[in-house]
Amino acid sequence: MPLKTYKPTSPGLRKRALASGKEITAREPHKPLTRPLKERAGRSRRGRIAVRSRGGRHKRLYRVVDFKRDKFDVPGKVATVEYDPNRSARIALVCYADGEKRYVLAPHGLKVGDAVLSSNAAIDAKIGNTMPLEHIPPGMEIHNIELRPGKGGQLVRSAGNAATIEAKEGAYAVVRLPSKRRRLILLRCRATVGQVGNLDHEGVTSGKAGRSRWLGRRPHVRGVAKNPVDHPLGGGEGKASGGRHPSTPWGAPTKGYKTRRNKRTKRFHLK
Repeated sequence: MPLKTYKPTSPGLRKRALASGKEITAREPHKPLTRPLKERAGRSRRGRIAVRSRGGRHKRLYRVVDFKRDKFDVPGKVATVEYDPNRSARIALVCYADGEKRYVLAPHGLKVGDAVLSSNAAIDAKIGNTMPLEHIPPGMEIHNIELRPGKGGQLVRSAGNAATIEAKEGAYAVVRLPSKRRRLILLRCRATVGQVGNLDHEGVTSGKAGRSRWLGRRPHVRGVAKNPVDHPLGGGEGKASGGRHPSTPWGAPTKGYKTRRNKRTKRFHLK
């Protein structure tokens, strides 16, 4: 899917490059699988700002995506491939043999009319099929990976990402994640075969600030441009770079600083 570029008839179009969307086959979502989505503007449940520079985006509907893939041994057929404003990946509407419809993440190469299946037994390792890691051959690309059996996929769900099974040791599989980190995951956990679609997402260039506002991203002021009272990097004569390591307004380091302190799951991460 090549990126779509525009004639430079305005400054906003000069560098704009968007995903072509040729794989999208439906303009409107399946209404029974949509929910209202309230704009939180970066606020927590207490109404305080939890994420800065957020707010003012376009109105959206939430698409209910089946990350569990717990429709076991019921064959399904892809009816549409759709755009989802809530994620970078495309979603596919699957019609099952019993009449039920569900949204799933659309892997790269999945087309309308393709058959997909989810099972706890060994099935064909075909793109879009979901099965336990113990039945997926090593070296196969996978996504939507569970961390606990039956909880639903939590890892590798964004556009263009894929993990790889490198080995199987006892009750665990050694999975190489897109970050190059290797993690032990139970063989009973399930995953979907294939790479997440919309590979061109990483090459998208907005072209203008207004497009960021549509997505709910407000202007962000650099720390070195602020006064010393407002940020640790602020102040200085001219364009000073702070004179210290990058940090948040509250002094916490932001580059090269390890923030992972979960001792319970530390043993699952391989060096």
